[in-house]
Amino acid sequence: METRSGSGEDDDALYVLTAVLLTPARFPSVLGDDYPEACAALGLEPYAEGYGLVLGQDGEGARWTVATEDVSLVACAVAAWDCGMEYDLSPDERTVAAVLPGWPVAVAVAAPGVPAPHDPEPDPDPGGGRAPLAPPDTTTWGPAQRRLGADEIALRWAEWRAQVDADVTFVDPGEASGGKARRALEEARGYVRSPPPPGRVRSAFASDEARTLRVDGPGWSLVARTDDIAFVLLDDEPGEVLPVGRGPELPGLLRALDELAVRPDAVL
Repeated sequence: METRSGSGEDDDALYVLTAVLLTPARFPSVLGDDYPEACAALGLEPYAEGYGLVLGQDGEGARWTVATEDVSLVACAVAAWDCGMEYDLSPDERTVAAVLPGWPVAVAVAAPGVPAPHDPEPDPDPGGGRAPLAPPDTTTWGPAQRRLGADEIALRWAEWRAQVDADVTFVDPGEASGGKARRALEEARGYVRSPPPPGRVRSAFASDEARTLRVDGPGWSLVARTDDIAFVLLDDEPGEVLPVGRGPELPGLLRALDELAVRPDAVL
């Protein structure tokens, strides 16, 4: 299956709609709490260099995800698209690690001139192939939705931070009575003592020389700025966002997590 941008009449072509990175520093959170878990969800080996995921449709409109080992090519395409520039993303077939049915994330656009997006026909061989990838159901709450919620807070930090005022009761990370967020904070501290799998702790640029941290674990997610507070989301508290006060404990924890975090600017 070749990849190409635009439309045409070749049913074997993949008309590229978008792409995402799958690396230890940057991967779709819906796939897992860490990079190895995200790779396992797609049946890929967790190579340190990572992959690029190219999402598109074939000539019949079926959804496909192509995993390529050419991470730099996909990173350049994503950067160009983010700047509103055109970029013809066509990975060399020799770099393709897997071609998977479906899309792991929601895509709001479709290729012109082909049928509406739909899952490919099932593999006729008994036990052959795999179920098509699909984005998580946003009407329910679970690990994928919890991680997506943390992603949203990281993306719109200023808006979420503005909602926190003097009337909000903060979780104190230094007290045993931390309540619902105490386990998440304790496990985050444990990461400092014993580094977790790649991708459990990620660090990205923020304003004023700060960093935005994304930390995940079984049943919980944490998003924070190194110069500010943190928010915790839990699997067993659907839709609830717990603000963690800075206090005397949090600054040191965030600094330590940032030191062991994987950074996208150091990978590509």
